[in-house]
Amino acid sequence: MIDDRRNAAIFKRMVGRAGIDHRFSYFVPETDPDGFTADTEGFYRPGQFPGTATRMARFEKTAPMIAEQALDALGLDGERERITHLVVASCTGFVAPGIDQLIVKAAGLNPGVERTVVGFMGCYAAVNSLRLAHHFVRSDPAARVLVVNLELCTLHFQETGNIEQLLSMLLFGDGCSAALVTADETGIALDDFRATTIADSADAITWRIGDQGFDMHLSGEVPGKIQRALKFETERNDGDGLLRGTRPEDYGVWAVHAGGRTILDAVESGFGLPGDALHWSRGVLRDFGNMSSATLMFVLQRVLGQAGLSVDRATKGFAVAFGPGLAAESFRFTTV
Repeated sequence: MIDDRRNAAIFKRMVGRAGIDHRFSYFVPETDPDGFTADTEGFYRPGQFPGTATRMARFEKTAPMIAEQALDALGLDGERERITHLVVASCTGFVAPGIDQLIVKAAGLNPGVERTVVGFMGCYAAVNSLRLAHHFVRSDPAARVLVVNLELCTLHFQETGNIEQLLSMLLFGDGCSAALVTADETGIALDDFRATTIADSADAITWRIGDQGFDMHLSGEVPGKIQRALKFETERNDGDGLLRGTRPEDYGVWAVHAGGRTILDAVESGFGLPGDALHWSRGVLRDFGNMSSATLMFVLQRVLGQAGLSVDRATKGFAVAFGPGLAAESFRFTTV
């Protein structure tokens, strides 16, 4: 969709530096004889990209099936009837009855399960959904909270030749995660949560509902703003800051939302982290791209599996994600 040869060359060079090898979509891709890669159903046709109503109808149909696959992978057979709470985070679709109710029905959960939807918060909704689950379990140690982060980002492709818009869209892929939060001493222990907002950055990341799906704006200034903010957090080093008076070297595990290569570079530079500290985040970015709120959960899954690095028991960890605001949502955890 880029007509200008120079812009096309710039676009290809930027894509080559993205640090992303694969992204996934629930659409089945097909290449027509003219080389326009689309889906087998013709959902995206040149000159005929669908309106928001059509996209939302597809979300209603597809999202519960994707969630059911994530639940199957979690291996809750025999335990589903024990689920007391369901927390669902998504910013890529709206429907009523809600996606939470659709998941309850599709997954065969108890219809009386307590449901909460974390809606339209963007990439850091993973932290907010875990924070809710954390509160539920602290108030009732018998609670068993199912957390689902479900994002169909490829539902919102826009027909445009604008390089900045295209690069923003092409960071993203579809993803869904399912996690169980309980008082059982296994997995990782969620310790505490804290959020902060970067001043004068409200327009840096926006996600608005348009007539042709949802419109993403991701400013090129975001990495620089994050890097400077995190450097300031490191230097202030007091109890009110994001690091709670600790130092980056106090944490042996880092789980950072893989929002993009330059975002991870900014975190690494701002916190002064060693080159391999964001190993899991860069791996998720490479293999899946940015899946909005599901991304951090994919990183935590690799931490749980200790993929590629050895993590000792009782290692302190730090997790953080960024999104509209421009805000940083964080929590500390311990491997157990």
